[in-house]
Amino acid sequence: MTEPQTGSKQITARRRARVYALQGLYQWLLTRESAGLIRAHLMQHPEYRKADEVHFMALLEGSIQSAEALESLLAPCLDRTVKELSPVEHAVLLLSTYELCHHLEIPYRVVINEAVELTKNFGGTDGYKFVNGVLDKLALNLRAAESQLNTSCA
Repeated sequence: MTEPQTGSKQITARRRARVYALQGLYQWLLTRESAGLIRAHLMQHPEYRKADEVHFMALLEGSIQSAEALESLLAPCLDRTVKELSPVEHAVLLLSTYELCHHLEIPYRVVINEAVELTKNFGGTDGYKFVNGVLDKLALNLRAAESQLNTSCA
């Protein structure tokens, strides 16, 4: 995994934190190395200093520590088992589910949009459509009041 293709757009510190968290979760899913070891490896990247380090560490460590609970939340929204997910989709869904649960200051639509962008940049051809559908269902459960408010105002 490398930097996302963004054209001339400036990547925000928070988006960069999500990119590094995604890379870390991808590595964790494949190797089960410790979060500390993965974090130390990612911090060596020259662009890391441009990331929101606090958000990165919260996403990476929180997603790894809560992976089993996050997968339980995801399971009813999936059309396949968690084990059948591609590593990129799995990592994006863990990261986004953690963000939906633990970062209520971030609107659910922003969480979903960021997940879609990550999947477009790092995932398979149509993986972003799957991720979008899963997170839409999940947001209705996890952020019911917020999603109903947005639906009624649309």
